Amino acid sequence: MKFRINQMAAAIAMLGASSMVPATAAGGVAAASGEQPAQLEPVIVEDTRLQPVPAASQVGEETLRALRPATSDTASLLRDVPGVQLQGAGGVSSLPVIRGLADDRNRITVDGMDLIASCPNHMNPPLSYLDPNGVSKLRVYPGVTPVSLGGDSIGGTIIAESLAPRFAAPGQDLLASGQVGAFYRSNGNAWGGNLSAVLANENLSANFSAATAKADNYTAGGDFKNFTATGNPGHTLARDEVGSTAYETHNYQFGLAYQQRDHLLEFKYAYQDMPEQLFPNQRMDMLGNTANRFNLRYLGQYDWGQFEARAYYETVDHLMDFGPDKRFYYGMASGGHNAVNGMPCSPISATCAAGMPMKTDSNTSGVTVRADVNLGVNDLLRVGGLYQHYRLDDYWPASGGGMWPLTFDNINDGTRDRLGVFGEWESRLDAQWTTLLGIRYEHVTTDAGPVQGYNPNINFTTMMMGMMPMRSYNNQQADAAAFNAQNRKQNDNNWDLTALARYALDTQTDLEVGVARKTRSPNLYERYTWSTWSMAAAMNNFAGDGNGYYGDIDLDPEVAYTISASVDWHATDRSWQLRATPYYTRVKDYIDAIRCNNTTTCPPPNATTTNQFVILQYANQSAELYGIDVSGELPLARSDIGNFGLNGVLSYTYGKNRDTGDGLYNIMPFNARLTLSHRYGGWDNAVEFVGATSKDHLSDVRNEIGTPGYGLLNLRASYSWKQARLDVGIDNVFDRLYYLPLGGAYTGQGTTMMLNTIPWGIAVPGMGRSVYTGVSFKL
Repeated sequence: MKFRINQMAAAIAMLGASSMVPATAAGGVAAASGEQPAQLEPVIVEDTRLQPVPAASQVGEETLRALRPATSDTASLLRDVPGVQLQGAGGVSSLPVIRGLADDRNRITVDGMDLIASCPNHMNPPLSYLDPNGVSKLRVYPGVTPVSLGGDSIGGTIIAESLAPRFAAPGQDLLASGQVGAFYRSNGNAWGGNLSAVLANENLSANFSAATAKADNYTAGGDFKNFTATGNPGHTLARDEVGSTAYETHNYQFGLAYQQRDHLLEFKYAYQDMPEQLFPNQRMDMLGNTANRFNLRYLGQYDWGQFEARAYYETVDHLMDFGPDKRFYYGMASGGHNAVNGMPCSPISATCAAGMPMKTDSNTSGVTVRADVNLGVNDLLRVGGLYQHYRLDDYWPASGGGMWPLTFDNINDGTRDRLGVFGEWESRLDAQWTTLLGIRYEHVTTDAGPVQGYNPNINFTTMMMGMMPMRSYNNQQADAAAFNAQNRKQNDNNWDLTALARYALDTQTDLEVGVARKTRSPNLYERYTWSTWSMAAAMNNFAGDGNGYYGDIDLDPEVAYTISASVDWHATDRSWQLRATPYYTRVKDYIDAIRCNNTTTCPPPNATTTNQFVILQYANQSAELYGIDVSGELPLARSDIGNFGLNGVLSYTYGKNRDTGDGLYNIMPFNARLTLSHRYGGWDNAVEFVGATSKDHLSDVRNEIGTPGYGLLNLRASYSWKQARLDVGIDNVFDRLYYLPLGGAYTGQGTTMMLNTIPWGIAVPGMGRSVYTGVSFKL
């Protein structure tokens, strides 16, 4: 194996190549910390040492280059990682799922920052702030995770890094380089471009990057619905057009770094402007998201090991409303909620509603420190801590009709503070055994201020809809009063424990086993959303299932107990490899959902209906998940026409609510991805098969929609010159109509404000055939 290590690491490695020296070798430290060391002049050292425990699944540079022209969604770069699936959302905002655990249940860091989705639909998750072209490294630690990389999560950890600073080589006056690129994808008429530039000497480095992407709605591989109306006069969608899948995004980053011998000081500023991102499985669309991120980092190498410190700050301004494919005007003056189209009306009043703006403002500040201390050539101690302060205001200004005359406080002055410390010991006992033991403590405090509805005088009433009286379960006054009367401050004391061991049976077989206890505190939306009113509840949903949700202040943290084992067979030079990892997780106080069955606050059918959207409350229950991930690669032939290889990933996960026997929501059925590759000179080509079985183990409490099995064929090819690269590909070659198992319910068009004024039972379809191309040039 070859490792790029800095000069200090090279000196230690030459003292004993068989030792691990994980504290000073970048191969050991970076793999464990997820941080990129300064780009000192590399030294190549042949080394037969074991990899750190646990081995991360890293998305290789060649995979990144191949996938960037095909997607604008950074999370989708993880699609080849064993155990990772994607929960459908907007075109650049998929939510990673690790072994059945999604979204906030996984820790996701971007350049060492713990970013938080500030939206009742989680439309702006952490990875949506990175353009695929701005990603330099992606690592995944599924399941049993080192405590130094975990915290406030029960799934796995995803570490994303943007471009690292580069410096001129010793004796070089100035380093000046850059790159430009562009792409086009036929389905959805998607296009975009990117550029980056670096100017540096031996000690000082400045870099800048920018990327833009824009797309219209995509089309499925066939008609998947029997209606065309959007609720807006004069605007219809074809039966194969997937409504609310358009997006436009712009990302910029500036970096400045200074290095002196073994010390690096780095500053990054990033800005995102996302004018539009529409969502086919939510009732609202993102019509504006701006974020500013400031990130200061120090990294130092010392005789005793390595020290790292970081401080960061982020602000987010987020706006949602109905996009062009969803009805905008409501109220009796627009024709009433039963009208196919909402007719324009003005001025806004009790009978005329112009959209439903939902605004979210947040800021996040954090500090992290970490020291990797050498306890000898075979032992490493990692210690560290963090503090994070998060503040959120989620409010909905009056827009007329039922949203009148005041501002609706969805979450008022919400706060979530984390204070944590950890200690971790990695040891190489002998040439075969490597162990890792860790403990982590976090104190999480959440709170929120008092709230009000649009109209504090509205409670359970009888309203006139046309000529028929209709009971309105709009309990804004009672719900707000009950919420405000409670003690809303919650304090959680969370403990994580991890034990891992790897045993090298021989030069071709590694065994790895791990156990962990991991804890996650509820997010603010799970604890502090308060309205049982169906319209308000439907806007609080990050599951994408079309239902409405409200919170519970007294939710307990989730505590997961996981055991996993891996067998890794490989060639001595790792030219071929087969890895299998079975796992089992039991979660105490898993935050699932229960039906609202109080007939005072919810319609009576809500408790029993099986073919409609429903109102749900978050609730602690017990759950279990188990499955297996298998991955491998195999060279097939070396010939005069190139080298051929085969690689693949197979995954199976089963999830069950142990209290009710119900299936857990959005569990990916058995799935596989197999790729036949060909490399010859500058050519790099692939034929890819992607398939999944039917999803029929469902969450009945949510009326989850099943999906049939499918199989797809993808083709891609690239040619690289010294300073340029050209990519072409076809996804879904045969234009198959299929449905995304984790795509949720289709709510992408029509009268989406009301809970059941759009059809139930349509899953979000995947994209039909798409031809894409991308080009990049090094300057």
